[in-house]
Amino acid sequence: MKKYIFSLLCLLAFGMTSCDSFLDIQPVGKVIPKTDDEFRALLAKAYNTIPRDRGMANFRSDEMQVADNQYDLNSYGYLQIWDDNSIKTSDVHFDWKNYYHVIYIANEVIDNGSTIQSKDPAVVNQLIGEAYLLRAYMHFLLVNLHGQPYSVDGASNAKAIPLILDTDTEKVRYRNTVGEVFDAVLKDINTASEYINVEKWEDKFSYRFNTTTVDAMKARVSLYMNNWKDALAAAESVMKADYKLVELTGEKPVLPNHYTSSENINAAEFVMSNPVNYATVLRPEFVALYAEDDLRLNQYFSQPDEETGLRKSIKGGKNEFNCSFRLGEVVLTAAEAAAQLNELDKAKKFLLQLVNKRYTAEGIARVKTDISKFSQKDLLQFIYDERARELALEGHRWFDLRRTTRPEIKKVVEGETYILKQNDTRYTIPIPREAIQANPNLNL
Repeated sequence: MKKYIFSLLCLLAFGMTSCDSFLDIQPVGKVIPKTDDEFRALLAKAYNTIPRDRGMANFRSDEMQVADNQYDLNSYGYLQIWDDNSIKTSDVHFDWKNYYHVIYIANEVIDNGSTIQSKDPAVVNQLIGEAYLLRAYMHFLLVNLHGQPYSVDGASNAKAIPLILDTDTEKVRYRNTVGEVFDAVLKDINTASEYINVEKWEDKFSYRFNTTTVDAMKARVSLYMNNWKDALAAAESVMKADYKLVELTGEKPVLPNHYTSSENINAAEFVMSNPVNYATVLRPEFVALYAEDDLRLNQYFSQPDEETGLRKSIKGGKNEFNCSFRLGEVVLTAAEAAAQLNELDKAKKFLLQLVNKRYTAEGIARVKTDISKFSQKDLLQFIYDERARELALEGHRWFDLRRTTRPEIKKVVEGETYILKQNDTRYTIPIPREAIQANPNLNL
């Protein structure tokens, strides 16, 4: 009990940040939660602590770059040139501590699930299921930031991050392998599916995981593992749920990653925080992926700046764009998995569901004609490009490059050329120095 009291006091010591107006998140009111309401408040704390750096990682990709602003260059500049040896105090680093803070809270809920006082067993099961899914998702994000891509030969045996499945604060922690982490993530997702029972939350609670989130997460994790059959099955399950692809026609449609959109499955993450979004402009090479008949070009991004010719994002920087999982991503996962299984007609059918919502009438006709002639290789390349276009500035591009082709990327910054070679070791971000200083075993 002393350890438990100490643990919760440690959590409370971090303090509560201000809550988003549309998310009904309340701080924990007591040191030792007992009732379902108190455990719900503890989980709300966990959701509110999820780091906001998945979007920041994309400065390393071919998608976005730091605007020509010295303050932002001092903060994020080292990321876009893959300078992982930078020691400037102004550098903004990845939030290792808070990923494990969320994991710790999830473990507290899991460990104490049988003691939760409630009149409704379904409420208790939902809390436990969300905790398992939170633990899975935080480990998944960490291993994709700081572990080798699972798809690389031999990566499953490579050391990555510590896998923490308990609340023992005295235990010495070492890094687990990529394979061990992914196995634990899948196990937690499968366990969560046995507990989670809420099919859909009202908008103000859309940050909470629901039954569809389980399948959406399983689809993404399976895709990253090149487990095409499981990715396809999970994606198809999501596509049967009560979510609809957004129509991008009209002057100001609700964007797909808006927390109220018809395709937003879960709004747990503030992927592109205001500082990151403000510091971001689109790379011209990335914008060139969009055809003029693609509605997303002008719905997702601003018009080119008169001086620089560069575009900025319209779909980030505000908490209304909280989005972790949405239908557009899942449809593309289904298409990619089907294409990898050489089920090309099925893959094209999935693709056209999205194409019909994202292009002008002329564009739809053009794409239909193009993909009807595609080989498996051509179709996969189109799907990769379509993921880039559809999920732009939602925190996916760096992870997608890592898990697929890991191409060479060349950037010119302030007149100097920087190159990330194909399959470069810098496709894996080192564990933050402060984490290693706190636990030297992370070097082993």
